[in-house]
Amino acid sequence: MAAESLLKVQAVETYYGNIRALAGVDVEVNKGEIVSLIGANGAGKSTLMMTICGAPQARAGSIIFDGEDITKLPTHLIARRRIAQSPEGRRIFPRMTVYENLQMGAGLDNLKYFSEDVEKIFALFPRLKERQTQRGGTLSGGEQQMLSIGRALMARPKLLLLDEPSLGLAPLIVKGIFEAIKKLNQEEGLTVFLVEQNAFAALKLSDRAYVMVNGKVTMSGSGKELLANPEVRAAYLEGGRH
Repeated sequence: MAAESLLKVQAVETYYGNIRALAGVDVEVNKGEIVSLIGANGAGKSTLMMTICGAPQARAGSIIFDGEDITKLPTHLIARRRIAQSPEGRRIFPRMTVYENLQMGAGLDNLKYFSEDVEKIFALFPRLKERQTQRGGTLSGGEQQMLSIGRALMARPKLLLLDEPSLGLAPLIVKGIFEAIKKLNQEEGLTVFLVEQNAFAALKLSDRAYVMVNGKVTMSGSGKELLANPEVRAAYLEGGRH
């Protein structure tokens, strides 16, 4: 059976003023896949994530989601198509409790599922259940990352965008977060597009992956193929960042 495309980024160019950050990017994510995008700091990975969400908008090319062209839609309408993002730096609401942060993530049309969805998040991340009345700003980095992912999941997304979920976290916490992502994919069929500097963890988790250098995709393949690729190993796995 042919894979069914959920997200198709075609020849996308994004600028900050006169500076071109994305130079004709092509990426595809099929339904039910985990796809990762790896590359050095400043390669344009987060810019691609933000462009998919409409801020900034692509200046050229197209972004097709679930058969619809969303390239020029404003961010709030893109979110309504059930694309949810856990952004780089987590960006939770520090003065709100864990529970209130999760409330903020729920779409207005999902409120009838609210209690059920909160329980699912608490089952996935038991630490959040223990901390549900605690303010977001008082959580550890790992707990804040769990909350950021949990808040995104409250929107019942068709596509979950994860931007650097392992950044600054201890290896054991990273392992737990990646296991949770895998579980969501396997048990719920959630489609995940992951930007990650921890290339080894990302490629191990992913069905397919892309490598980005200076705003361009330079390589793609299955997670296993890229793990074994000498160029990728030299740049991102052995001498590079872990």
